[in-house]
Amino acid sequence: MARFTAFYDANVLYPADLRNLLMHLALTGLFRATWSAGVHEEWISALLRNRPDLSREKLERTRMLMDEHAEDALVTGYEDLLSATCAVQTSVPVFASSATSTASPAA
Repeated sequence: MARFTAFYDANVLYPADLRNLLMHLALTGLFRATWSAGVHEEWISALLRNRPDLSREKLERTRMLMDEHAEDALVTGYEDLLSATCAVQTSVPVFASSATSTASPAA
C-alpha cells in the first residue's frame, strides 16, 4: 500500500509526456496519485484552447482511462476544505509583507 499521496494538478497533467510518466509512477504503487474532476476539466480545456488538432472525445477518453486505472484517484467532497484553504492563503502574503527581520546580515 502507498505510504503517501500526491495530488496531481492541471499543470502536470497538461503535457502528455509528463502525464504519461506520472501515471506510470502512480500505477507502480509507490504512492497514491489523486486529482479532481475540476483538475481534469482544467487541463483538458487548456489543451483544447492551445491544440486545435485534439478533440474533446480523445481527451475525455484519456480522462476515463486515468480514472479507471488509478485506484481511488478521483477526489470528491473537497470543496469546503478548498474554500477554507483559500482564505488562509489569502492572508499569508499580508502577514509576510508586514513581518520584519531583526537578524543582522551574514558576514
